[in-house]
Amino acid sequence: MSGYDRRRRLRHAAMVVRVGLLVLFAFLSPPATVGAGPVGPAYAQQQPAGKVYRIGFLSQGQLPKAYVEALQQGLRERGYAEGRNLVWELRSTDGSLDQLQQFAEELVRLRVDVIVARSSSGTIAAKRATALIPIVFVSVYAPVEIGLVSSLGHPGGNITGVAVNASDMAGKRVQLFKELVPRLKRVAMLSHPPHPTNAMQLQGAEAAARTLGVQLEAVPVRGADDFAPALNALRGIEGLLLADTPLFITHRARLIDAAARNRLPAIYPLKVYVDAGGLMSYGANVPDLYRHAAVYVDKVLKGAKPGDLPVEQPTKFELVINNKAAKSIGLTIPTSLLLAVERPAGSHSLAAAAHCRRSTTTRTITEVGFTAKR
Repeated sequence: MSGYDRRRRLRHAAMVVRVGLLVLFAFLSPPATVGAGPVGPAYAQQQPAGKVYRIGFLSQGQLPKAYVEALQQGLRERGYAEGRNLVWELRSTDGSLDQLQQFAEELVRLRVDVIVARSSSGTIAAKRATALIPIVFVSVYAPVEIGLVSSLGHPGGNITGVAVNASDMAGKRVQLFKELVPRLKRVAMLSHPPHPTNAMQLQGAEAAARTLGVQLEAVPVRGADDFAPALNALRGIEGLLLADTPLFITHRARLIDAAARNRLPAIYPLKVYVDAGGLMSYGANVPDLYRHAAVYVDKVLKGAKPGDLPVEQPTKFELVINNKAAKSIGLTIPTSLLLAVERPAGSHSLAAAAHCRRSTTTRTITEVGFTAKR
């Protein structure tokens, strides 16, 4: 093959990948109905006539479909629609940190209007790439502690978004695990050391474990190929926790399979794991975080400075239990845990107590809100 032919094929392959990504977003995004709610012409007139916005999306790993749809829905509700006034520039890795910085720099060279960055890894890469283009992060643990923003109330610079408290969430999962397995003495926590908030999550889990008299063993992995060998090597472990990282979410099916093969009860950080067959999860409603991120994107595109927009955090969380998975490993879910639900002021009470006994997956009913610290 001539050099010319090789270059032509490479250009064609690159174009196919780009078109494929755009088609994915178009496929997941149903068309807006003219005149129906805020997506109709009256609301759309608030956007500059003829202006087409270019939004960059940066992610370590493939984003679950529900998260993509939530972000798109939030944008449609504010008058942005692909093919009309919005173009996506999507960049994601295979779940590793490799190429993440390169992709961030590509988005900067494309002069996108705003970068939506997934998790702390994506946001750090975006911050290193630009101090000018607005960055809206989603589902970032402890953005102040890892140096992304000056404070939650006054982020400063070109970054803002939706955050989650890392150590509190990890500690709560240990507590729930103890309720799941009352005689729990030893538990392993799968971690991904290169991830920016891995150590913070591990510290939160270890602190809770000490309080509950549980021995926690950290099990570091570098990639998806390490999952099965790491779990197979465990001895005397009665349960498994996971750090919340994009690597684990991207390869969640392999993780769930490895845990099931070792008959290990496991609590996961997010509902997408239970949707894929996992036993139990506790965490924020992530689709709501992405839907809320659209509010920031809209404000930034209308001229607001990211540094003046307070970082917000979810105030309610969800506990999800998969009875079918419990039965497959011979585990009986305690009644107290089936009835458990976070019930801070303003939340709904649990309405699924009877339903949980006949449903494969039980989800506690909570009202998810957001708060900004000033």
